[in-house]
Amino acid sequence: MDHRASLSPSRGRLARFFRHPSWRRPLLATVIAGLAFSTTPAAAATPEPLSLDAAVRSALAHSRGLQASDAAAAGARDMAVAAAQRPDPVLRLSLDNLPVNGPDRFSTTRDFMTMRSVALMQTLPNADKRRARGERFEREADAALSERTQRLAELQQAVAQAWLERRLQEQRARVLQAQIDEARVLVNTTEATTRAGRSTTTDWIAAREALAQLEQSLIGVQANVANARQTLVRWTGGPPQQPLAELPAISHTTLDAHALTGRVEELPDLAALRSREAVARAEAELARQEQRPDWTAELMFSQRGSQYSNMVSIAVSVPLQWDAPRRQQRELAARLARVNGLQAEREEQARERRLQVERWQQDWHAGLARLAFLQRERQPLAEQRTEAALAAYRGGREGLGAVLQARRQVLELQLERINLERETAGLWAQLEYLIPDTAAMQAVRPE
Repeated sequence: MDHRASLSPSRGRLARFFRHPSWRRPLLATVIAGLAFSTTPAAAATPEPLSLDAAVRSALAHSRGLQASDAAAAGARDMAVAAAQRPDPVLRLSLDNLPVNGPDRFSTTRDFMTMRSVALMQTLPNADKRRARGERFEREADAALSERTQRLAELQQAVAQAWLERRLQEQRARVLQAQIDEARVLVNTTEATTRAGRSTTTDWIAAREALAQLEQSLIGVQANVANARQTLVRWTGGPPQQPLAELPAISHTTLDAHALTGRVEELPDLAALRSREAVARAEAELARQEQRPDWTAELMFSQRGSQYSNMVSIAVSVPLQWDAPRRQQRELAARLARVNGLQAEREEQARERRLQVERWQQDWHAGLARLAFLQRERQPLAEQRTEAALAAYRGGREGLGAVLQARRQVLELQLERINLERETAGLWAQLEYLIPDTAAMQAVRPE
């Protein structure tokens, strides 16, 4: 393929410009130096960028999971009221002692024992048992609200991570696109100087290969950008193309870092376990009250034939717990064992979470220190390395490959900084949204 024929008009003018005898290799080095440290193009003005806090608020407003927890709590409150009431009375209609043979068969009036009866029965659980039944559902309502708080914290952290991930991918795409723009200019200038005999074909091929590698990397990053945008849209419901605002300050959190480990018991997941433990205790108390059987009273009116007297019957019944060691006591033991199991699980998870929070704090502080060190030490070294490679190229001591290698290292350092900032910001978000504040909880509570 004739590369001359593939030149655009602007590239042709650039080639004729570099064929002029007054231009030499130092000019090419100067062009490279002007491109070496350019990172991102100027961002276009955007009217309404999406901040991290705005994304979190939007996700909370669109969450159906929080509404499900509210509905579960409301249902449990209603059940608590119903469970604390006495059972409904039972109305019983019966036809007793109806003859089926003989001269009076199927007659409801001739036999003195035949009666048409109306009975009213009422079970009478004691007040402590009714209170225990209502208390059990009250604790269920509290558990639903605790799970709502846990969902709120998990939702805030998930949205924050999605926002940060999109920001990371878009930063990577911008850096790669800027590098591609630089690489294309470098390919054009190298091609022009190669045709003018002032650069080697090897330099031109190396520049094209570097451009191809960057373009290949950009394909994958663009797919990651699209996926990250859709993930954020899944939480917020906003348009995928809405730009993001600047990263909030990640050098400090709204929670006191020193007191945070002392507030581990306030973490939503541990609070949810405590609520489930309270439910289990209420169930154990109910099982203890169930060991006292419910009495049932019955009042029955029986009508016989006109020649016989009507009758009234009064009855009281009570279950016989003849196998209590294998039934009622076993049930109570099972409930108490569940209480002990949930308590042990909560204590174990509290120790694990305390260690996890301390690790997050250590890694977050380390990430901030690494970012500062990269900015202070490594970035100047990368710039010096590129300047040295350019100086060697100007003096004819090195080929273009050394300059390309230095530029690749600059790109790798830029991507490393972006990844390190994403990792540190992710740790900051985990700490920042570890315990939801009261304002956020009230803002998403339905009317």
